[in-house]
Amino acid sequence: MKILIVEDEKDLRETLVSSLKKEAYVVEAAADVVSASEKIALYHYDCILLDIMLPDGSGFDLLEQLKSEGKSENVIIISAKDALDDKLKGLSLGADDYLTKPFHIAELNARIKAVLRRKNHDGQNTITTANTILNIEERDFKVNKQSIHLNRKEYDILFYFLQNKNRLITKTALAEYVWGDQIDQADNFDFIYYQIKNLRKKLKQSKAEIDLESIYGVGYKLIEV
Repeated sequence: MKILIVEDEKDLRETLVSSLKKEAYVVEAAADVVSASEKIALYHYDCILLDIMLPDGSGFDLLEQLKSEGKSENVIIISAKDALDDKLKGLSLGADDYLTKPFHIAELNARIKAVLRRKNHDGQNTITTANTILNIEERDFKVNKQSIHLNRKEYDILFYFLQNKNRLITKTALAEYVWGDQIDQADNFDFIYYQIKNLRKKLKQSKAEIDLESIYGVGYKLIEV
């Protein structure tokens, strides 16, 4: 899952990036409204951690941008401001939660998982498709109730496809989702091909009733077989 942290306090921003990467999230960060606005316009995020007081404006401006662009990213406001008016304004503009600083990383992580469950999976911790079950919190994938070992990227790719079953996923969209900012350093998409190839092999060997169908020259689609 891909997270954007919008926080101008350098130490806190770096702590959040480091901590959330340990939870196996793809994490990007921005320190101001301008850079965050550019990222929001270009990319999709599963969750945005948003500070309100930023050096060049307000996090509320970014909430209004999301709303005007019709984007449904899960937003958790992280702010030192504990005023009721700010909480009500944030929630009315589309924020899903409001966490007051200082907070424990464990609580933040729990809030992230909670908003993702509520909005993306009807409150469930698992995604069930055909004879497969993917446990989101435990990052465990089962075929016919037998766990199948996936490396981190294989899991992230499969999770993305299961969220978008029967939808065409372009190579560019997949790369941006799974690799985040690091995609800018890639010369081509060969690394995607190899990850997809290995994942398809594991699906076939485990007799999973799903497959990643290749759409020549464009991308892939998860289908039931």
